[in-house]
Amino acid sequence: MKPELIVMLTHHDRTVENAIEVYESCRGSKAKFWGFKEEGLPLEKMKELCSMMKADGKTTFLEIVAYTEEECLAGAQYAVDCGFDYLMGTMYYDSVRDLVRGHGIKYMPFVGDVRERPSVVYGTIEDTVSEGLELVKAGKVDGIDLLGYRFVGDAVKLNHDFVEAVQPYAPVCLAGSVSSYQRLDEVAYAGAWTFTIGSAFFENKFDGTFSEQIDKVVDYMQSK
Repeated sequence: MKPELIVMLTHHDRTVENAIEVYESCRGSKAKFWGFKEEGLPLEKMKELCSMMKADGKTTFLEIVAYTEEECLAGAQYAVDCGFDYLMGTMYYDSVRDLVRGHGIKYMPFVGDVRERPSVVYGTIEDTVSEGLELVKAGKVDGIDLLGYRFVGDAVKLNHDFVEAVQPYAPVCLAGSVSSYQRLDEVAYAGAWTFTIGSAFFENKFDGTFSEQIDKVVDYMQSK
């Protein structure tokens, strides 16, 4: 299985103000998976954008950068209101799981000692892997949103070890800071189900229009 790109219409962990226009400019690109974050757009615009994506047959992801139960529940409610396919992010809470699963939305929370915005992951590889395994083996989640390149330690080792241990039980998304072909190679080496790119496209890290960059990344990963 080759890792699939999730295009995030986000920059510095916030949805860009012109996300609808950006999406319209590249809705015909090769990416099947699309998403954005809970900050940056009013709810009505979020609903509009998510509806456009779903009408185009895209699989949709809302990623919530929040840590307290109250904030995570508020973000999860956005996913419900907009009708997303997946809720990514939040720290794990039973209440968040129950809310989204009650509306047919799959839940892929963060793991590790995640703080700040943009997020930074502290702690150890062993503890992060252990937390992920505990959640997936218990059937509490539908996958894990791993902020591997936000880790303060050896990100390549974390990504590889985590996917190797956890993905036999549930899919893993490597989210955040994939901004070079070297990192694409590392994502392919780790073998995750999906990975996200947002800021790197807005910063033209893959050289071209937004749509051209998407297609370059999709083609590159398919060639691995």
